[in-house]
Amino acid sequence: MAQRIDQYRQPPLAKFFHALPHVNISLHHVNSTFAPDSDVYLESLGILGSIPALWLILTLFMLLIYLCTRCCDRKPRPKHSIVILKWTLSFFTILCCGAVGVGLYGNDDVHNGMLELLSAGRAMDETISSVKNQTSAIDSTLKLKVRFLLTQLGDVFDEPVTNQTARANLLALLEAMTSNTSIALASLQDISRPLGPVTLGPSLDTLHLAEAIRWPVTMAILSILLVFCVILLFGVARHSRCALITFSVFGLFAVIFSWLMASIYLTAAVALGDLCMSPSQLMEREAPAPLQREIIEYYTSCDEDRRGNPFFMVVRKATSAVDAVSYSMGSMTKIARQLYKPSQLHPKLDMLSKEVKLAISLIQSLATKLDCTQIHNQYMSALHAVCEMALFGLTFMLAASIGAGFLFAILVWLDSHTWIYIRKNRPPGSIHNPERRQSNLVFWVRTQNERRFSLTPGRRIWI
Repeated sequence: MAQRIDQYRQPPLAKFFHALPHVNISLHHVNSTFAPDSDVYLESLGILGSIPALWLILTLFMLLIYLCTRCCDRKPRPKHSIVILKWTLSFFTILCCGAVGVGLYGNDDVHNGMLELLSAGRAMDETISSVKNQTSAIDSTLKLKVRFLLTQLGDVFDEPVTNQTARANLLALLEAMTSNTSIALASLQDISRPLGPVTLGPSLDTLHLAEAIRWPVTMAILSILLVFCVILLFGVARHSRCALITFSVFGLFAVIFSWLMASIYLTAAVALGDLCMSPSQLMEREAPAPLQREIIEYYTSCDEDRRGNPFFMVVRKATSAVDAVSYSMGSMTKIARQLYKPSQLHPKLDMLSKEVKLAISLIQSLATKLDCTQIHNQYMSALHAVCEMALFGLTFMLAASIGAGFLFAILVWLDSHTWIYIRKNRPPGSIHNPERRQSNLVFWVRTQNERRFSLTPGRRIWI
């Protein structure tokens, strides 16, 4: 038997995100219980997620105003001021790379949490399927084999015999065995009925597909943001005006992506925090109708002192009925062999005895499978994956997106302030070189005078 895990405790991060105000469009507080089917609850999540989006709009507006005021500025700047800007750009670029790296770490944590959730969900689904298969096997044994053999023996016992008293006792035992078989079958129906519609396979397949898309897409976006930082570092190192201008464009996209991801992560973190505050309530609300509340509470809490196994009485009733069949089997076999020929009873009695023993073994195994320990351990593993690993990684991704949003905005501002004052290199004799401007003018005047006052091809007057 698997070792029992402690009871579920609400993680601090879940309490933090759950404590964030949930308000509707009119700014009135609404119920913060996780309810994905509630329009009011989804509206409150949308309002929280719109906060980073509003900050993105404000950031873009401020950058637009700055660029409009600086794009026409052509005032020369001292050489050391450009050097300071380049060092500042390098410093903030390294910080931005660190923020994106934190996002990559958080994304890996979320991915590991999802993998553990899928593993625990698959194990739980296999356990439930095993219980349903075991119940079906017992039902098949009792209905298709034990009851069929009892019917065949009833046909044999209808033949006339000399000892009518013994025959009456034999028929009474046969009727009792048939009745107990029906009781055991009815008890098995009480077990299979609530578990029949329970299946986790489709939900787990959908979650697996979503994670298979989310993880590489997030990795790709964060890697692109790192490439933007590399472009900026290259422009700073090579004093490349083209690279710096390129980052000014890409940096705006980086700001947009960072704040949009922050909006998504904040919404997901708050929803996950609400879920992790009371996960059992969601299971009770989303469970199929035949699955009673006491069954869910038993397997999610596994508190034997507070709530016993809801299947205990059903399994006990089925066990007692099959034991009664087995007990009657001995008396019936003894009387039947006295009244009828072995050829009439063989192999029916031997097969009946074998099937009854098999049914007893299957019911005992079913009682072990219906214990809460195994499913509760798997349930706790799933909660650990979602409410600790995934929520922890999601918090890192949220912090990284917010930090990258601020840092990329600063980098766009500094980068635009830098490339405006970087001039292209001119040839040493260019008229734009202030040190050679006067000498070039004198040379041009002398050349013009030579051409003007030349008398013959071989004679010139020099001025």
